[in-house]
Amino acid sequence: MEVKKVGTKIAITEIEGLRIGQAKDENGKTGVTVLLFDKTAIGGVDISGGGPASRETPLLSPLTASGSLNAIVLSGGSAYGLEASTGVMQYLEEHGIGFETQFARIPLVCQSCIYDLGYGDAKIRPDAKMGYAACVDAEKVKEPKSGNEGAGCGATVGKLFGMACAEKSGLGIAALQVGELKMAAVVVVNAFGDIFDSATGKKIAGLKSPDRSAYVDTCEEFLKIAKPTDFYKENTTIGAVITNGHFAQDEVNKIASMARCAYSRNINPVGTMADGDTIYAVSMGNVRADINVAGTLAAQVMSLAIENAVASAKITDEEYLKNV
Repeated sequence: MEVKKVGTKIAITEIEGLRIGQAKDENGKTGVTVLLFDKTAIGGVDISGGGPASRETPLLSPLTASGSLNAIVLSGGSAYGLEASTGVMQYLEEHGIGFETQFARIPLVCQSCIYDLGYGDAKIRPDAKMGYAACVDAEKVKEPKSGNEGAGCGATVGKLFGMACAEKSGLGIAALQVGELKMAAVVVVNAFGDIFDSATGKKIAGLKSPDRSAYVDTCEEFLKIAKPTDFYKENTTIGAVITNGHFAQDEVNKIASMARCAYSRNINPVGTMADGDTIYAVSMGNVRADINVAGTLAAQVMSLAIENAVASAKITDEEYLKNV
């Protein structure tokens, strides 16, 4: 079934109050992408994968005291990469940003990481210094780059038969507007499965044959495996949708779950125990909109961002194999 895209494409810089910064290590093939919110935002989260590497996501549950949020960090490094938030916390504290308590101002920062240790140097991981550098980069007024940048530096897809048969992916960015409602998506596509164009159903990245001459269908090959294996548990697609719409904490959690439809449209298989798939949703505006419209638009823009992540990260097979 063809899924038609709706909305008018806009630059992500048109989402007022959102700043995006990035940092990376070319030797390690890993990096950090930080989303900073000029005003305290309301956040939600949807975690559908079985192996997330994350920080402070319970802050965004409707059952907690507050869904307030100052920053979202996306990074490589698996659980080691969670250290990047220390640098983001330092930056925000220095700029007087955070939740006021009796003795200190506490920045509210959530983070999710991809497993990219199989691409580049596994000993080099995002740290506090890299997280801080990404925040400094966010000070520049510019359109953030997609592809092999920030947290997408070491992203790969189609890893059923190991890294030698996988393919490079990266960071994707997209933004749409319908009426006054704006919705943006930032995603790091590091999936176990294959990636498809949602409009045509055509495979655009993923598992390749041993000689890398043709694509192989991950789902078809995966279903032939009769017993559990552990060699493919090194994946995660992480992202965020950000809107200028005004929504409560429970509503942004619903928008995050609706945005997950994009994962199903573009990635197969998806949400397995081998993935740590996570989507954040952030409300940071005053535009009144129907939650069903917002959730539908979130899925549309996330789908565009996933496709952008693959298209903008393309490299030659020769270049790819140098880093695995």
